[in-house]
Amino acid sequence: MADLRVSLALSARAAGQAQRVAALLSASCSPGSSGHAAAAFLHRWAASVVAAAPDGPAAPDGPAASDGPAASDGLAASEGPAASDGLVASEGPAASDGPAASDGPAGRARPDPLTVLATVFGLDPVEVDLLLLAGLPEEHEGLADTFRTMNPCSEPVPTVGLAALLTGDRAGLRRLLAEGPAVRHGLLRLTDGPTFHERGLAVADRLWDALAGHDAWPRQLRRIDAGAVPPGLDGWLALPQVRHAVRALRRPEARTLLVSADDETIALSRCAALASGAGRRLVGARAAADDQAALAMLVAHAAARGAVPLLVAEAVQGETVRLELSGVPGPVLVWGPPGALRPVGPRPLLGVPSGPVPAADRRAAWRAALPGPPGQDAVLAARHPLDPALTAAVAADVHSLSRLSGVAAGPREATETIRCRAGAELPAGVRLLSPAAGWERLVLPAEPAAQLRDAVARLEHAALVLDEWGLRERARAAHGVRLLLTGPPGTGKSLAAEVIATAAGTDLMVVDVSQVVSKWLGETEKNLAAIFEAAERVQAVLLLDEADALFAARTAISGAHDRWANLETAYLLQRMDRFDGMAVLTSNLRANIDPAFLRRMDFVVEFPLPDEARRRELWRLHLPERLIAGGGLDLLATVYPVPGAWIRNAAVAAAFLAAQDGTAVSPAHLAKALAREYAKAGRPFPGVPAGIAGHREEQP
Repeated sequence: MADLRVSLALSARAAGQAQRVAALLSASCSPGSSGHAAAAFLHRWAASVVAAAPDGPAAPDGPAASDGPAASDGLAASEGPAASDGLVASEGPAASDGPAASDGPAGRARPDPLTVLATVFGLDPVEVDLLLLAGLPEEHEGLADTFRTMNPCSEPVPTVGLAALLTGDRAGLRRLLAEGPAVRHGLLRLTDGPTFHERGLAVADRLWDALAGHDAWPRQLRRIDAGAVPPGLDGWLALPQVRHAVRALRRPEARTLLVSADDETIALSRCAALASGAGRRLVGARAAADDQAALAMLVAHAAARGAVPLLVAEAVQGETVRLELSGVPGPVLVWGPPGALRPVGPRPLLGVPSGPVPAADRRAAWRAALPGPPGQDAVLAARHPLDPALTAAVAADVHSLSRLSGVAAGPREATETIRCRAGAELPAGVRLLSPAAGWERLVLPAEPAAQLRDAVARLEHAALVLDEWGLRERARAAHGVRLLLTGPPGTGKSLAAEVIATAAGTDLMVVDVSQVVSKWLGETEKNLAAIFEAAERVQAVLLLDEADALFAARTAISGAHDRWANLETAYLLQRMDRFDGMAVLTSNLRANIDPAFLRRMDFVVEFPLPDEARRRELWRLHLPERLIAGGGLDLLATVYPVPGAWIRNAAVAAAFLAAQDGTAVSPAHLAKALAREYAKAGRPFPGVPAGIAGHREEQP
């Protein structure tokens, strides 16, 4: 019932102002007048509220709480103008997550929300009285009706003129209502009126309910729930900059804590962890960074809850917005899209990094998300090195599926969930494939095949080598793996990317480079940023096929086009360095690749044209022996020095020719199919060897 105590205590403090208004009406109105009746109602209401206060018959300490004559008669349920039984005491307990008067270390009472609000904003005692006066209409419908009858504009709020009579200091009141913190920060607002003293006094939207301990929220402010703190952030919380941020949230000094993160989910999890580390609640809202009214409302409602305000700043794509928080009291957490905010003004700024988190924390996140046999957490962390915030989101999906199916969830379900989440947000020109090709599909010389296997092994052992052995710091080694596959068309480069993804146990993200490169300035970089972010979310193998257009060698600047092309290349170099997953680039001509990219590649794998032995292997790989009539595969491998893609295409085309003839696949069908492959490539067909019977030349 702690929240009910807060509500009753606030009502008791407001009752002091009701008694002062009643005394003013009693002194200025004749007996039998409506003003005298209103005064009697105010006296009775105030007396009943004070009697129900948690601290007994006397109102709690507060400005002017005991001012005015105390009423001796109680308030009957049916008494007062338009009154029914509307006492606050009968409203029931407030929301369970509102600020509680008894919360605090060792059971010590926490200051009531109004006292906290006054302390945070530095309110004058008279301003506290004005807030209590303005809140009276929120307490009882009879009070609202009383103030309506006294308001020249028939509004159910007290007027500035009434406040002037109560304070007795018109000049001081005008100053407070013109420049005092209560009005300046939007806690107290003035309604429209013909003259200054006929304007009404009203509390900010839903703020009175928040001061009463309820989790009320203003209608014009879009609330953000940062969620629970995900497991796996212990190492991050131990970083020096993060410890400074936690310390800042425990102190009242005005300071902006700007959280740096590309992903909003990650940023919110970091903010939740900071507030939890400081022992503070977190109240967040989404608003434009330059919307001062929304920011003031957020800070006010956070203060009423004894919480830290979090601003999730909205931004227009491609624009930078000034973040001006001068004059805003206390610490404020802020996050906005990368590059969208430009902090200005003298307010101290503290940057809070978002990661990356150590390998041990990633394992801890997976261990909490999917408890399983020993070592499962390490396997999942290596296969899906997600941020703990994203791991927690995946865990929620997996456990929801488990409840529906009745079957315990495991790594396979986690992978499916990651694929589903990423697939729903893929940028244009990107396809997410579930690979199925194994190592047996690749026919390569020993050295290229070994390099591909080593690349997969690097993913599996990255946590051990980079984090536990410390090479990330000592050698400044990157977590991701970058491969460049070069060689003539059709030698298996794209297939190798699929095989690598299969071996790594993840998806293959194929990028259509033609949709990435744009003639508009800055568009290519924006497209690339979206692609890399999507690949990091799903932890898929990123395939940039035929990437010469993106990774071409930089040239001397002879015009604006060259300058921007070089900037795009430089951006890609930087983004590749920061990429945490596996990126596979393919190119038909290694000479076209910028040397700076070659230096950054972990593996540069040459795919040569297959020799005769490997061509035999490729023919048998694509055509089962049971479909072949009359042999001849060895002869085809000897006579036609073609790449593997040609062999695959010819095998499929020959099978269709055989099906059309109603026979098994013959060497003649294969020769005919190969002749067409030569024609597609614009190369002269060598002819059909004498050992292949039944072949008929294509007629023009």
